[in-house]
Amino acid sequence: MELVLSIGIGVMTGSGVWLILRPRTYQVIVGLSLLSYAVNLFIFGVGGLKVNAPPLLGTGADVSTLADPVPQSLVLTAIVIGFATTALFLVVLLASRGLTGTDHVDGKERPK
Repeated sequence: MELVLSIGIGVMTGSGVWLILRPRTYQVIVGLSLLSYAVNLFIFGVGGLKVNAPPLLGTGADVSTLADPVPQSLVLTAIVIGFATTALFLVVLLASRGLTGTDHVDGKERPK
């Protein structure tokens, strides 16, 4: 399970970095979102992956079988903040495109 999570984080990070280096602003926003999701998965994985373990403590339950709830709460908070910043970025993208007439990061169309 850790190998699948590591490969997923690596693919998302690589795709996010590649998209951030693209010239169009929409691709940069999608790349930032992918990087954000990769970091969230990394933080979630740091808390420990537990399989077939109960989510709640019962009487006489072993505490070592539980996952750490702190990374889970951090990821939940990061997801909410990520949605808000993505919405803000999209509004800024639309305003910038309306003012400049192009969606390139530097504001200039590249000659073809």
